[in-house]
Amino acid sequence: MVDAHCHLTGSYLAEGQDTESLLARAKEAGVSGFIAVGTDLEDSRSVLALAGKHGEVRASLGVHPHEAQHWTEDTGSALDAMLADPKARFVGETGLDFHYDHSPRDIQEEVFRAQIRLAKKHGKPLMIHTRSAPGDTLRVLREEGAEACGGMIHCFSEDKAFAEGALDLGFYLSFSGILTFKTAEAIREVASWAPEDRILVETDAPFLAPVPMRGKANEPGFVRFTGERMAELRGLAPARLAELTTRNLEALCGWSPSS
Repeated sequence: MVDAHCHLTGSYLAEGQDTESLLARAKEAGVSGFIAVGTDLEDSRSVLALAGKHGEVRASLGVHPHEAQHWTEDTGSALDAMLADPKARFVGETGLDFHYDHSPRDIQEEVFRAQIRLAKKHGKPLMIHTRSAPGDTLRVLREEGAEACGGMIHCFSEDKAFAEGALDLGFYLSFSGILTFKTAEAIREVASWAPEDRILVETDAPFLAPVPMRGKANEPGFVRFTGERMAELRGLAPARLAELTTRNLEALCGWSPSS
């Protein structure tokens, strides 16, 4: 199984966590690949360095909507240069977050558009964060022609209508530990229905630990609980679900641990 989205660097490590131990525990749990995600320029540099050290890690480089207000022309130039590295497989985490509004909405959209253009330039898929902005997220993706690069909706938490819009643009849907939460029936409905060649699983570690690990800092090794729940929903053996999602990640970004 592959964790399609996790945070393994810097301030994202919970108290008592270290990257090497997280990776070792995950491998013991049967997780063989990791997409480590950057959320600002400094974090993206750390993620790329981690991918250079570990062959089972690949990087997603970008600026999260929370950090959009700190974007400058130099930020864009630095990301452009870093994305030339073959260990960088995604652009992001980028998108829109109108729930917290840590950055002004117009700036979020401007920075989102800039990163879509970088993804298209480099021919690399997008790592999309969207919260409380489903219509605007799809609008910007359509207006910028994001179907040319594709990508994944990370930590899917929207409804079926949004899923249909994302799928129409060629995007994949990545499901996190939210899938296991008691109140997440609408998300389970989408996970049960989504085309088998467009589904992924992730942790978003250290956030959103799945049942039965709720209340703990999430770890990449816990992705198996989300995978097991999705397999149950779809009537599949967990090993088959692991095979599907690993193959889907490779189709999306050209990499899997076996490659």
